[in-house]
Amino acid sequence: MTDPGLLVLSSLAESDKHGYAIMRDVEEFAGVRLGPGTLYGAISRLDERGWIRGLKSGDRRQPYTLTAQGRAHLAEELSRIEMVLRAGKRRLGKV
Repeated sequence: MTDPGLLVLSSLAESDKHGYAIMRDVEEFAGVRLGPGTLYGAISRLDERGWIRGLKSGDRRQPYTLTAQGRAHLAEELSRIEMVLRAGKRRLGKV
């Protein structure tokens, strides 16, 4: 899974994070390095869709949180990925 949006949603499913923390988390759990342009482009798209939102902070770093709508979308996408994964494994077993 290398879709930046799904990676960001997956990171935020655990806890609220600011951009750099999301970047580090994604690299840790997925082995994918998101550059700043890719990361903040994904954050902007996710925010526009209502799947995440920025939180107020007294710090210069902007934390983000996963919305209920974002959590539901992530669950749907992960279910689709699981179906593809099962089909791929099943088909590999036939080779």
